[in-house]
Amino acid sequence: MIERLYARELSPEMDGEEVSIAGWVHEKRKLGGLLFLLIRDRTGIVQVTLPKKFVPAEVFETAKGVSKESVVVVRGKLQAMDKAPGGVEVIPSRIEVLSSAASPLPLDPTGKVPANLDTRLDHRVLDLRRPGVAAIFKIRSRALKAAREHLLSRGFIEVHTPRIISTASEGGTELFPISYFEREAFLAQSPQLYKQMLMGSGLDRVFEIATYFRAEEHDTIWHLNEITAVDCELAFISSYEDVLEVIEGLIRAMIFEVREHCSQELELLGVELKVPEKRFPRLSYEEALALLEEEANLKLPFGEDLTTEAEKKLGEIMLQRGHELYFVTRFPLEAKPFYTMPDSDDPKLSASFDLEFRGREIISGSQRIHDYDLLVERIKAKGLRVENFSSYLEAFKYGMPPHGGFGMGIERFLMLLLNLPNIREAVLFPRDRHRLEP
Repeated sequence: MIERLYARELSPEMDGEEVSIAGWVHEKRKLGGLLFLLIRDRTGIVQVTLPKKFVPAEVFETAKGVSKESVVVVRGKLQAMDKAPGGVEVIPSRIEVLSSAASPLPLDPTGKVPANLDTRLDHRVLDLRRPGVAAIFKIRSRALKAAREHLLSRGFIEVHTPRIISTASEGGTELFPISYFEREAFLAQSPQLYKQMLMGSGLDRVFEIATYFRAEEHDTIWHLNEITAVDCELAFISSYEDVLEVIEGLIRAMIFEVREHCSQELELLGVELKVPEKRFPRLSYEEALALLEEEANLKLPFGEDLTTEAEKKLGEIMLQRGHELYFVTRFPLEAKPFYTMPDSDDPKLSASFDLEFRGREIISGSQRIHDYDLLVERIKAKGLRVENFSSYLEAFKYGMPPHGGFGMGIERFLMLLLNLPNIREAVLFPRDRHRLEP
């Protein structure tokens, strides 16, 4: 039995060898006495050439009758061919149709006939057969691999916290309630409270490839209701600057990995990547407000989070200065969750930060409150019920080190990194306010 090879494993140096390939019929063309099948697998396309006079009659008839997107196995002799994809073609001695595709197709996997995003998402499996679409998820896989390996190399431990929780992770109202036997429960907004609790356990550096569920009503190109994120927490920090250094290393590692190992996918998407500078610029919230007023004639009242327009304008200003990635720090305390540490120099501000990428937030984080009494005070100040956080607060009664952390949305990061027009492009099967299938 000949081992099946992927398209990327075939090369002109294998000229004359017997090979076996499998995949989907991407295209079928007839030119005089020649029939061509283009067979696509996850790594590329292989040309199968059938000269009518030189292949068995039953093989030619099978190829002639096969429908586009049918699944086939082809066995034959490999020949070097400059004009063929990958510089090779296969002259078949056998073609087996494993599964015939219905016709007509609801969309064109070759991409020659365009389809709108809703049609593509309605028929997502067919859409994912398009090499450019599949490229996004190969890149996503590489980026997450790099994130995991980088954090492990920095002494982090991978953890998995509950997706079903009894109260709001961050004190908000954007929750999906579920029936949990005789009790009400919620889908987790983030692993935030559990990450902090673990800082008191001795597991002082943790990360999670987490899933967020947020019942936001936003229906934009930037928002989803099910999100994947890299979530980190680390203890024994001197300030949030220790967290920023972890983020800088993480982002650089992810972009470097994609640039070095996904050149074919990046070419399909028309993207060139540059590994960012080692230290990203820092702007305080107040400096950002002043810059927006001076450079963009945009005046924002102190105390509010940056609006979408303000983020975009700030991104344009920073890009003109040569910076795609930059931190905005020390936001007003009242705009941040209850667990955010107040700024040591100004109690109106917080020890918090956002990482902005071309004018959009991709990471939010802070130094956290580790003092039990201050944490209770902040919970009350936010109008929340202390008893709802009893299990969380217990971890702070018995010795909690200074700590901080962040969450990074993978979909938004990929959307910006790859210049995607809609965040749904970065999710296999997106969930938003209107889409629950497929």
